[in-house]
Amino acid sequence: MCYLYAVGHDITDEVSAAVLKEYRKTVLPPEVIANAMAYAIEQPDYVDVSEVIVREKSRM
Repeated sequence: MCYLYAVGHDITDEVSAAVLKEYRKTVLPPEVIANAMAYAIEQPDYVDVSEVIVREKSRM
């Protein structure tokens, strides 16, 4: 059986765990990164995607 855990799931220090939990509220979901990678991979052979930058838009 395979178990998937988030990085840092085993942090026992309460302060560090709380900081990581807050940080995760601001990061992009994995699906967004996967979609960007799929876009790059799905391009025709004559297209070279040499750089992919994925970031959240500014919150205003």
